Amino acid sequence: MARQIPPGSHVLDAGAGPCRYKPLFQHCKYKSQDFAQYKGENHRYGQLNYVGDIAKIPVADGYFDCVLCTEVLEHLPEPEQAINEFARILKQGGMLILTAPLGSGIHMAPYHYYGGFSRHWYDYALPKYGFEVKSIQANGGFFKLYGQESQRFLTLLTPQAAAARILFFPVKIILALWFRLLMPLVGYLLDPLDRQRDFTVGYFVVASRK
Repeated sequence: MARQIPPGSHVLDAGAGPCRYKPLFQHCKYKSQDFAQYKGENHRYGQLNYVGDIAKIPVADGYFDCVLCTEVLEHLPEPEQAINEFARILKQGGMLILTAPLGSGIHMAPYHYYGGFSRHWYDYALPKYGFEVKSIQANGGFFKLYGQESQRFLTLLTPQAAAARILFFPVKIILALWFRLLMPLVGYLLDPLDRQRDFTVGYFVVASRK
């Protein structure tokens, strides 16, 4: 998708965190924003251009050609305020790229407010703020989701106490072959069989500013 953005376009990565997508937009004028308040272990922020409220980005109306917002909406108390701000700062015809989970456990607490967003939420919310939904694509189906969560199963099964972890280690090696290697692979191979994709990791959404 990043390759479809014309060279020299003004791109905002909203809720950018570590700015992991910056290398994909080297042909563009990339800017990043985040509130930068989460202090969780092993969490690092990249070089941010705008630090503050995602619903109050200090740029003129219609400044950006594209806004990218990935896995952020669930961390906003009022996600529609962010959608409204994206509409303000995007040029007419500008592209909005969104991803968010359909169902997720609590993470980045206490900044986690929603378990997820269905495809129907995008169809409802985006047109309210002047967006035309171009595509809503499920990021895999049930089998891919099951393969992903099987890796979490082994993590939760591992004892917390140091002595117990040592005793459990030989068993963990055996279980890892299934939960960390085979099950994700099986889920990936079986994923095309799920045509409905009502159980999915989340959605990849593309919309344009009318």
